[in-house]
Amino acid sequence: MRNVRLTRLIFTSALLLAATSFAQDAAAPEPASGLDLNTLDKTADPCVDFFQYVCGTWVATHPIPPDRPMWSTGMELVQRNQEILRGILEKASVEDAKRTPVEQKIGDFYYACMDEKTVNAKGYDPLKAELASIDALGDKHGLPAELVSLHRQGVNAWFEFASSPDPKNSTMNIGDADQGGLGLPDRDYYLKDDAKSVALRTGYVKHVGAMLQLIGEAPQQADAHAKAILAFETLLAKGSLDLTARRDPDNVYHRMTVAQLAALCPFIDWPAYFHGVSAPQIDSLNVEVPDFFRALNGAVAAASLDDLKAYLRWHVVHARAAMLAQAFVNENFAFYGKTLSGTAELQPRWKRCVQYTDRALGEALGQRYVDLTFGAEGKQRTLTMVHAIEKAMNEDLGQLSWMTPETKKAAYEKLEAVTNKIGYPDKWRDYSSVRIVRDDFAGDALRATAFEIHRDLNKIGQPVDRGEFGMTPPTVNAYYNPQENNINFPAGILQPPLYSNSADDAVNFGAIGTVIGHELTHGFDDQGRKFDAQGNLRDWWTKEDAQAFEKRAQCLIDEYAKFKPVDDVHLNGKLTLGENTADNGGIRLAFAALMDTLDGKHPGLIDGFTPEQRFFLGYGRVWCGKRTDAFERMLAQVDPHSPEKFRVNGVLENMPEFQKAFACKVGQPMVAAPACRVW
Repeated sequence: MRNVRLTRLIFTSALLLAATSFAQDAAAPEPASGLDLNTLDKTADPCVDFFQYVCGTWVATHPIPPDRPMWSTGMELVQRNQEILRGILEKASVEDAKRTPVEQKIGDFYYACMDEKTVNAKGYDPLKAELASIDALGDKHGLPAELVSLHRQGVNAWFEFASSPDPKNSTMNIGDADQGGLGLPDRDYYLKDDAKSVALRTGYVKHVGAMLQLIGEAPQQADAHAKAILAFETLLAKGSLDLTARRDPDNVYHRMTVAQLAALCPFIDWPAYFHGVSAPQIDSLNVEVPDFFRALNGAVAAASLDDLKAYLRWHVVHARAAMLAQAFVNENFAFYGKTLSGTAELQPRWKRCVQYTDRALGEALGQRYVDLTFGAEGKQRTLTMVHAIEKAMNEDLGQLSWMTPETKKAAYEKLEAVTNKIGYPDKWRDYSSVRIVRDDFAGDALRATAFEIHRDLNKIGQPVDRGEFGMTPPTVNAYYNPQENNINFPAGILQPPLYSNSADDAVNFGAIGTVIGHELTHGFDDQGRKFDAQGNLRDWWTKEDAQAFEKRAQCLIDEYAKFKPVDDVHLNGKLTLGENTADNGGIRLAFAALMDTLDGKHPGLIDGFTPEQRFFLGYGRVWCGKRTDAFERMLAQVDPHSPEKFRVNGVLENMPEFQKAFACKVGQPMVAAPACRVW
């Protein structure tokens, strides 16, 4: 159930891409509170538009870089981390007999990526063997074996297969088969009939055809194949479950025997497939969306062999485009960057190479990053905040009028069982078996991908390693894992403006503290309630609790559905419910924890603001950001997180504590009527 395994406080769905350079004024004195006062628009009324008040000057003075679809304070932090990683990699890429094995791996991977001349000279040679294998297929019976080859390389044609904790026995890993095989971001891109969706599909067909021409197809043939590929993927989309429905973990858990899966999709010899991808013995597995595999079987039966081969060729080049010659990189960016996201320019190669190294060898690169950036003091202060917020959660549960005593008892048990992972794993991943050479970027990337796939599938039938991190140490993000009942904070997010050893407690609680509270509440929301203290799929709420929650949640659904990030596009209040609930609940927990930490002592004004005001300013500062219109439209369809402005105003208009801190009055925009509250 990979869709619920990691519930993230994501800054944007595209954080894996970096931003432009970030410069700080070294001569400017740091404010005593740790706040950046230069972001404020003091001409704005905080009770009318707090986002404008806290971020207005930042928004006005920080244009979206041409190589990004958005820009935000989170992206500034991503950029600073990228600069650090670049320094590490450039030093490690210099051939030196004194390099450690880890330095050799990350350094040579980065060097191979940066060697654009060699990459361009190879054209699409790295794909030719696989493309020839596809072209050699004489009938449909050979397709399943080819699919095995592609899945071993990370080309997720037709469907996805991986390991996952068993939702009913969270201590053990099982196989997990899920919908997939699409080139557009989500099923709805294939099914909506509004003008923008139709235009995007037209652009997609043009892009697929252009990519097929780059691997040798004649224009007319490539165009015909592109249209057939869209038709095939549309059949897969029709069998796929929509994102809102996937939020319910019960909708994506269907434990089946291999024979039962074979009855859904008999075209594939499933025992042969599992053996081919080197999975351990599988007797049963989770089939997340059974209807999808029925649809897949029908789509394969209906399509011609020629069209199916074209589909596989497309997904091979689509999966590897970034590792090929510049023509492939440019065409890939033209659609996925410009058309889909509104990004004006391709990122400089060094930024892309830093990202690829982090993805391929993240825990090798992360070791040096942690050495340079993450100290023991930061880890200890973060843990102290975590414990304070857990205490606030415990007290909050006791005060909930809508939760029954039976459910409160289970909630206390679950809260007691929550574990915290801060910074980096206790045991680093061993990449010694991955062969990395200095003149084979595509090969290096393929071998690193194959290593990760093999490592993942080998977990099937093995106990879950609850010490494993789902993100690399430099990542600017955090997550709650419902199947392990733990909250996870990579070192990358524990940096300014989210956390600073020199900032006062009010600012830190308002920034990273609300992140901690956000992640913690995920264990107790409409998804988290489906997993018990041990991480097993078991709804521990009574029917009465569920109804009471849903009544309060409907207020948030209605509130956020009114927000329009761009043009006539409204947010999907149901899709964003979990993250909106966590934002609203997490900030309440962090504020309560701050008040408890102050223990009645009032530090007074710092930089002209009370502790309460500094808390809310610290919170708002985290979410300063702006996006292209195209990116806003895309995320409104697929992202369960609200845009930055509404993560600020949508939350604070529900908080009496905020309104008291800034003397807001009934009737002003930042005072919601009625105010929504779950936690």
